[in-house]
Amino acid sequence: MSDDYYKSLGVSKTATEEEIKKAYKTLAKKHHPDINKEAGAEAKFKEISEAYAVLSDKQKRTQYDQFGKEGFQQRYSSEDIFRGFDTSQFEDLFGGSIFDALFGGGGRRQRKQKGRDLKVSLDITFEEAAFGTKKEIKIRKPEHCEACEGTGAEDGELESCDTCKGAGQVRKATRTPFGSFMQVGVCPECQGQGKIPEKICKQCHGEGRVEILKEIKANIPAGVDTGSTLRVPGEGEAGPHGSQSGDLYITVQVGESDIFKRQENDLYIELPLTFSQAALGAEIKVPTLKKEVTVKIPAGTQSGTHIRLKHEGFPDVHGYGPGDLYIIIEVVTPTKLSKEQKEVLEKLAKTEEKKSILEKIKEWASKKD
Repeated sequence: MSDDYYKSLGVSKTATEEEIKKAYKTLAKKHHPDINKEAGAEAKFKEISEAYAVLSDKQKRTQYDQFGKEGFQQRYSSEDIFRGFDTSQFEDLFGGSIFDALFGGGGRRQRKQKGRDLKVSLDITFEEAAFGTKKEIKIRKPEHCEACEGTGAEDGELESCDTCKGAGQVRKATRTPFGSFMQVGVCPECQGQGKIPEKICKQCHGEGRVEILKEIKANIPAGVDTGSTLRVPGEGEAGPHGSQSGDLYITVQVGESDIFKRQENDLYIELPLTFSQAALGAEIKVPTLKKEVTVKIPAGTQSGTHIRLKHEGFPDVHGYGPGDLYIIIEVVTPTKLSKEQKEVLEKLAKTEEKKSILEKIKEWASKKD
């Protein structure tokens, strides 16, 4: 599967809505599982359908363009991606629901209730954010009952629901001053499952879920920042009666560094220099994220000067390349001088031009201009 939705549809990043729609129609006709029986056709059809579901929605497309596929999928579940999907053109093409092809008829049948998503906050160090890390998170949550495999039935034995006759839905006619209306709702007996346990599971009392303390392993990618949210699919609450689990969303809090200041992917570090180092120039070892590097300080360097080290900043969480490291020069004025240092500076002072304060101010201003 392509990591680029635009490549999946064969369009450019500047493609119009009409071009995206046209490309999808062409590819859908080619790869629909009812038409194309070749191996991989179904997977390709799902790939282009997912790409179209994102790129045909202005808000999702903007999010995708900003964060890339990995960052986008950390914010959207599969259900979120296809929510609001325009099925009308698909029905025109094939006479059926898009969900029939993607999910085996899920668009026409009552879908099982998904478990709730969970949210946790995770504190990591500056270094862990820079290089990525693996964390184990302990969380108490409902999990599918192992005794009944989430069915809620002893030994997993289920029977058709008498109330809805296995449909998972019940219909009710309502009379109003404007006529009779047929309402369709979830079956209250089986909660839309269409089946009920022959015997209730003693472990979970028919719920299909039991609460446990689970240890979840999470991969934290390099480049995350405070407020970044990562999605761990399927690690939310287990759905009732064996249905799909929700997702776990991890909001990251990154600690501060004792050395670096971070602005997006760029790093800043203050480098103190003595008078002689700033005036004569020097070679100074400066720490970066990975190692120390030697930086050449030009003679006459002024306080506040920025020296840029390309690609020595923070890595980009979407893989677009690291930022830069900026060294901020700070010329330090000594508060105490030895006798020898004082004599040297006095000799220097005698060699300097004897100009008035006003002349020096004007000269300094002209240099700045």
